[in-house]
Order: sequence, then structure tokens, then C-alpha cells
Amino acid sequence: MSDTTPIAPPPAVDDAAPIPSTPAKKSPSDFLRAVLGRPVSVRLNSGTDYAGVLACLDGYMNIAMEQTEEYDGEGRLAARYGDCFIRGNNVLYISTTKKR
Repeated sequence: MSDTTPIAPPPAVDDAAPIPSTPAKKSPSDFLRAVLGRPVSVRLNSGTDYAGVLACLDGYMNIAMEQTEEYDGEGRLAARYGDCFIRGNNVLYISTTKKR
């Protein structure tokens, strides 16, 4: 003899718990657009750091900065510049920073 007890159907989609929304994925281009005009730190392949306000950049990651300070590999202030232009192939990374 077989049991003929009906099996309850799965809950409808509307009855299910809501799926929490995940933040939209952002690309590096989104980050760079967001930090234009803000203080950033740029590390070069040589280990030299530049801190200043990101004025503009292009598709090759050539960077123009204002109120720029150069720091040597040990973090000591080496020079101050009004404007600074950095060729993109020398850039290791760009990060946001607080004003010094």
C-alpha cells in the first residue's frame, strides 16, 4: 500500500524572503572619476610617493596633480611642487588620502 499524502508545493516567489541588495560593482574607472579634484597618493614603480590633488588623468594613466609633495622611499618629504605631471607607465598605484 502506498501513502497518498499530498506534498506541499514550494512557496511562491512573492512569499520568499527578500534577497538583500548587493552594492553595484565599481570599476577602476569609476574610482578614478570619483577622486578627481580630491587628495590622492600616487606610488611610482621606483618607490617614490607623490601626494596632492588629482587634477586630471588620461587613458594611459598619465597624471596631472596640484599642490604636490614628493616623498622618498622612506617617507621623508623630498620636494614640493605647484603642479606635477607623472607619466602613466611609472605609476604603481593611486590611492585616496587625507589632506596633510
